[in-house]
Amino acid sequence: MDIQFAPDFPVTDEACVEATAKPMAYWFARIEAEGLASKRRDAIQLIYNETNRGKDVWWPTTLWVEYERCKGIVQKDGRPEGYNICCTKGFKQAPDEIFPHFATESAIQAWVTGWSGAMVEGTAFACGPCTGKVGRIRPAKDVRLTWQSPGFGPSEVEMQFNVMGGKTTINVYHKRLSTRDEADGMRRAWGAALDRLKALVA
Repeated sequence: MDIQFAPDFPVTDEACVEATAKPMAYWFARIEAEGLASKRRDAIQLIYNETNRGKDVWWPTTLWVEYERCKGIVQKDGRPEGYNICCTKGFKQAPDEIFPHFATESAIQAWVTGWSGAMVEGTAFACGPCTGKVGRIRPAKDVRLTWQSPGFGPSEVEMQFNVMGGKTTINVYHKRLSTRDEADGMRRAWGAALDRLKALVA
């Protein structure tokens, strides 16, 4: 995949003021004043509500993760939760018709460009500058990967097949991303990959 590790917007006080009318320190203080220092979802919702972001959660999420980093908030494994992104694409085909595009090295290379490595549980892979290991594979249900982008912390990928109303939705969740540079870069890359998959399956 062509991964450009760069944020959609600068993560600076100047950009924050332009987008939300307040600097980061103001939002950090609001999180604490409302007793939300350990409540990620509620803190993001607070900022979202107070900034009238419409469908845009970029700044509310960014402010929480920057607060998390500033305060040294970590999970049980000693690492911050960081950014979690999701890319989604709908298909008219059933999951078992789509899954062959995930099942072999050559099949996944056709839409996850730069991939090398067998799609076998426990097998190491490379994807452009990134590396990782294939985790659990449940055919036509989900695929899990551990992921390592160069210069960032380890992260996790889960590709899910969901069926509703006779249609299949594929969600790619990429979790525990370290920075906005990595999160936005991976979101754009996975989005483009799903577009390629859609073209293959159509």
